[in-house]
Amino acid sequence: MAKAALPVDDFYTNVDDQQLEIFCLIWLDDNVQAKDNRDTEQKLRSTINRLKKFQDIERCQKYIEQRSQKDRLIMIVSGRLGEKIVPSIHRVRQIISIYVYCMDKERNKQWASKFAKVKAVVVELDELVSRIKADYKIQKIIEEPLAINIFTTGSSAGKSTSGVNGKFVFSQVLIDCLLRLKSTQTDTKELIELCKDEYKGNNFELSNLREFQKEYTPDKVLWWYTRDSFFYKTLNAVLRTENIHMIFLFRSFIFDIQRQLKYHQTKYPLRVYRGQMISSDELESLKQCRGQFISVNSFFSTSMDDEQARAFLNVPDAADNLEPVLFEIIADPKVATTKPFADISPYSEFPGESEILFMLGSIFRLDKIYYSNDNQVWIVRMTLCSDKEHDLKNVLIYMKHELGSEETNLRILGRVLW
Repeated sequence: MAKAALPVDDFYTNVDDQQLEIFCLIWLDDNVQAKDNRDTEQKLRSTINRLKKFQDIERCQKYIEQRSQKDRLIMIVSGRLGEKIVPSIHRVRQIISIYVYCMDKERNKQWASKFAKVKAVVVELDELVSRIKADYKIQKIIEEPLAINIFTTGSSAGKSTSGVNGKFVFSQVLIDCLLRLKSTQTDTKELIELCKDEYKGNNFELSNLREFQKEYTPDKVLWWYTRDSFFYKTLNAVLRTENIHMIFLFRSFIFDIQRQLKYHQTKYPLRVYRGQMISSDELESLKQCRGQFISVNSFFSTSMDDEQARAFLNVPDAADNLEPVLFEIIADPKVATTKPFADISPYSEFPGESEILFMLGSIFRLDKIYYSNDNQVWIVRMTLCSDKEHDLKNVLIYMKHELGSEETNLRILGRVLW
């Protein structure tokens, strides 16, 4: 039965304002007993490190409202407080799932059944933890924020670093600059120390960190990237939230991934897929960009198996403001001269999966968007673009003018940033 779910203090709760993970657990319960439940917290944090605990509804709601649009929040609420707060926060985009942990399951199921984001009403801690872990395996694939920049053709903004096209240009210039900026042991040490601080009290991830320090080699970077650990979670988060300082510290590992993708570059054209839930507003933005170019501000994971990609979208209780989208991409290796892509399955922690990974900053043309009545998903068709696409020439000319073609330095990086 539900007794006391929360640790008494926040001593081991990390300061999550650093934005080193996209997903965050929020636990709201006023029934905090004296007994400290470190075991439950460890189990939860081995899956989602960021954990914030509240006893007061107003403070909890204020925290939720202050979160970035790129945050993804998973809530645990008691029955009494859940009944009060869920109606007012249910439509918040950042909230992706809610779990009611209570003593009276049947009574709380009555009000909870009205809200699609309430995934379960449970009375046992083990059931709560296992359900959150199981749901997260899919959520981390389909619920990540869409990290893209748009390049609209026929605009003079392509030569500046302001405006819509300016963001597109800036992201391309920054990536190019960082990949040619020599890294140092000092940078790597700072990155490790920041991660140690972020994962303080998280025995699972601290063990991964020790293993990483001892065993990491550049040829194992894809194995580390596909492993469900701090390396993937942190790198993914800092890219999607555009945390420049952390991206700077990660640059040697980004370079290692680029080198491995180039070495294992796919030899033949491929059609690949990615299933993702996006907001109605994000979908409308994509619809306005048919025929335009988008750059992806993260590594872009896809599958050669369309059924596998579509299966992630079979969410019967999806919130009403989210749309299921299947990205369908044509990728020809002949055009991938600077942003490679490769089948990383043989080098992954999960070799059975048919995963095709695109380099950070890959550029695609948005060809077509339509709704498939047969599959009840939106289809977004895209084509991987080459550096020689006519409409992108201004971007490339600007990049060469800014950076040259040799190794970059901090002075050049400063010019890019300011």
